[in-house]
Amino acid sequence: MPKLAIAGGRPVRRKPFPAWPIYSNHEARALLQVLRSRNWGGYPFPNTHASAFAAKFAKAHGAKYGIALANGTVAIEVALRAAGIKPGDEVVVPAYTWEGTVGPILLLNAIPVFVDVDPDTYCLDAHLIERAITPKTRAILPVHLAMNFADLDEILRIARSRNIAVIEDCAHAHAGQWRGKGAGGSGDFGCFSFQSSKIITAGEGGAVITSSLEHFERAQSYVNCGRASITDQFRHRLIGFNYRMTEFQAAVLEVQLQRLPKQAKTRLANINYFEKRLRGTPGLAFLKRDKRITRLAAYQFVFKYLPEHFGGIPRVAFLAALETEGIPCDGLFYEPVYRSALFPVDPADFPALSWGRPAPLNLKTLYHCPVSERAAYKEAVWLPHHLFLGTQNDTDDIADAILKVCENINELRSLKHPAIERKAMSRAERPRVEKRQW
Repeated sequence: MPKLAIAGGRPVRRKPFPAWPIYSNHEARALLQVLRSRNWGGYPFPNTHASAFAAKFAKAHGAKYGIALANGTVAIEVALRAAGIKPGDEVVVPAYTWEGTVGPILLLNAIPVFVDVDPDTYCLDAHLIERAITPKTRAILPVHLAMNFADLDEILRIARSRNIAVIEDCAHAHAGQWRGKGAGGSGDFGCFSFQSSKIITAGEGGAVITSSLEHFERAQSYVNCGRASITDQFRHRLIGFNYRMTEFQAAVLEVQLQRLPKQAKTRLANINYFEKRLRGTPGLAFLKRDKRITRLAAYQFVFKYLPEHFGGIPRVAFLAALETEGIPCDGLFYEPVYRSALFPVDPADFPALSWGRPAPLNLKTLYHCPVSERAAYKEAVWLPHHLFLGTQNDTDDIADAILKVCENINELRSLKHPAIERKAMSRAERPRVEKRQW
């Protein structure tokens, strides 16, 4: 008689977890207020709700200035532009991240230089950065991934000694703190996303924070079609674009920001309980919690599945079994960007890849980052943050399902199931899977 649900047994959980995004009458009232005002867009810039939200958000993260804008990818583009990145400049970036971290570098005709991640945190390995720096390096772009921060102490030491900008990708780190300072507040810029899955969301949206007035003015002009900044002390003039945030989005985010501390407290309590239940389970490992992280931001909970402990049964089978037990999960959440189907780099589209070289740089074949590749294709298991916004009983279901799959893993050895095929798909392939409706 099979025990695992994927093999015909009874699943651990049949009811859904708390839905995400979470909203209430507060968001509804805020949206209705904007609707009735007829002041819906991002112009005049910065508009009322966008200006108020950006100021509150920056202050909450220890920065002087904030700009609300269209999305997190645009936030990185704006920060790079405001930092003075020019065509041909190099930007150090972790290999294991979302493609949107790297795309803006190429969009400005600069060159991404991939560095592997630390196996203990899955964040940019600060000890590998110096060997990647060249005379053309103008910025380091660390990504604070899942529940971890990149080693800002070492990154800032390297950057400050060489006059290199630090642009923090904080899309996972809303309200997190490093040594008591908010995410994005230590580097020259902090870039955030408010896309649907993020810790606070308006469906889409982003923010850039900084404590440099000159950087703030350049970023404002770039976001607001090249218009002069509201302060305009440095009188920079540049070609800009319309990357403004709507008042509907900003009004929702004001409410979401108020709700964030309570949600963060709930997540942390459930995550600590979850780790306590699973720690020491053979074949599973947890990422290191750096003591310099003084406030945890849990966008996703990530742990390691070690296939060698389970006789080589691949992670994809483990994930499919876990999902069939009623637990949403992912493995190919990120890939090394240079191997992703969503990163089809053609040097003809990005001339800097060819400048001064006998042959164009081939970013798809130039790099091999073993830690990133192992995380992406063999060991990382990602659990959505909203699973930990429920009760301790909900958290027990997650832990029970994981333990059940581990204890009965051999039922998966020769099993063929549509759920396993679906989990094996990359992000680029998944829209086709959804249409098939397994």
